[in-house]
Amino acid sequence: MAPRANWKGFLRLSLVTCPVALYPATSESEKVSFNQLNRKTGHRIKYAKVDADTGEEVASEDIVKGYKVDTDTFIEVTKEELENVALESTRTIEIDEFVDRSEIDPRYLIRPYYLVPDGKVGHDAFAVIRETIREMNKVAIGRVVLTNREHIIALDPLDKGLMGTLLRYPYEVRSEKEYFDDIQDVKVTKDMLDLARHIVNQKAGHFQPDKFEDQYETALLDLINQKRAGKPITAKERPRGENVVDLMDALRKSIGGAQAAKDSKPAKKPRKVASGQKEMLMPIAGKKPAKEAAAKKPAAKPQRKSA
Repeated sequence: MAPRANWKGFLRLSLVTCPVALYPATSESEKVSFNQLNRKTGHRIKYAKVDADTGEEVASEDIVKGYKVDTDTFIEVTKEELENVALESTRTIEIDEFVDRSEIDPRYLIRPYYLVPDGKVGHDAFAVIRETIREMNKVAIGRVVLTNREHIIALDPLDKGLMGTLLRYPYEVRSEKEYFDDIQDVKVTKDMLDLARHIVNQKAGHFQPDKFEDQYETALLDLINQKRAGKPITAKERPRGENVVDLMDALRKSIGGAQAAKDSKPAKKPRKVASGQKEMLMPIAGKKPAKEAAAKKPAAKPQRKSA
């Protein structure tokens, strides 16, 4: 089942308009997640919203937003007042301009979305906008309101739809100068560059996301499986970095090491994990399938084991 749309409204290029829906293009729901527990009882921890002065719990309907002016002064802003901040981008993505893709600094990219026609009408107008962007080999820049804030959005053709990428505002991007100013100016010799290029050529490949494996996620699943099986947990030795004394010698050794690894490494078939990593969890005999059982504590043992 496709996720719910994060936003619905209209896409407009001058006088050409069509209804559209915006969907998240990425998900982290397959990752292992943990709950916080009371060590003494094993029960889940819940958080209550309380008044900072009285300590009493506050009902959701009594909670409003406030802007902090100073230590003890807040300006209260109601939901209705926020909704009255009427922006055109609340219901319409107006394409303001077209830019070259190479002009967008990667630091401004936030997250991707899928933009598709909403309903059975407007597909022709959507196709005109999509193919115009594709034909011009440009990126369309517009504005959209998500989570009560206006965002800049960059629209790119992707197959039959559009990919919309939220962009940061300039004030959200830190200047690199405060980080890079202390980097020393070092003279890199031609011999060093030649050796480094050789290493790059040995490791050259193509971007294939299916080859990537989330090793930390795999390690977490192994840890959980071992604990469920009652096996002891032993700490693994952490890799240690070594100080480079002779840079040229390190480069030469790297070339030999990279070649040896390339020759000895067998072809590894990509492991698909996106559709259900949690199914890797070891099932408990007599219980439901692992995907459901992973969310519940085993009922075979009445007392709780200490983690």
